[in-house]
Amino acid sequence: MNLGLEGQGVLVTGASGAIGGATARAFAMEGAIVALQYHGNRDVAERIAAEIGGVALGADLTDEDDCAMLIADSRERLGRLDVCVANAGMRAKSATPVHSMALDRWRRVVDANLTATFLTCREYLRHVEATGTGSLVLVGSTAALYGEAGHADYAAAKAAMAHGLALTLKNEIVRTAPAGRVNVVAPGWTSHPMSGTLDEADLARATTTMSLRKVATLEDVAAAIVWIASPTAGHLSGQTLTVAGGMEGRLVHDLARH
Repeated sequence: MNLGLEGQGVLVTGASGAIGGATARAFAMEGAIVALQYHGNRDVAERIAAEIGGVALGADLTDEDDCAMLIADSRERLGRLDVCVANAGMRAKSATPVHSMALDRWRRVVDANLTATFLTCREYLRHVEATGTGSLVLVGSTAALYGEAGHADYAAAKAAMAHGLALTLKNEIVRTAPAGRVNVVAPGWTSHPMSGTLDEADLARATTTMSLRKVATLEDVAAAIVWIASPTAGHLSGQTLTVAGGMEGRLVHDLARH
């Protein structure tokens, strides 16, 4: 299927990470020209950019001036900017319940996910106001749908993105871009080199709430992002596309049977 992305300019934030890198590659395979934002991992972003004929751009997405410069540089280097994928974010390594969570950690995680996404969206929508067109995809998480014990900071930030922010932006974008769209992709368990490999017992536990008893690949998530961002999905806005194998908030399978 031709997704209609040939020659379009795409910005992917957090592109030195696993999902971001896979997404940048997937857009390039559809003929898009891609800007890859990175913060701390320049080497990976530049390697992927060289591989796909894109451009790597450094920016701190919690800084207003950096965000403004990122959008301006993306537009200049790509010649146009049709799609923005707000993928950058972080999840603390340690699981800490709310009663033990330090305020500093809460602020750091919320800023890295929610504030960074707000600033990215704000600057991209200023670009959309000038051009009259645009597609914005926010990368959320199933933690926003079901919560995640030990990671209330991350779950709260992703829920705010997927519900309050995205659902507001899909109504605001059309005031300046009548066909402009805002959607969310929410990955669940996703396998990638940095996450390690689940053994059989871990996989059984992880997939007891999923109809498909497997975890997603990076390509599964990237394909969903590229499709919903593309003109092919042109009548979808304000939607959350969950890439989680049919995950529910209840047991689907008997843990003893796997």
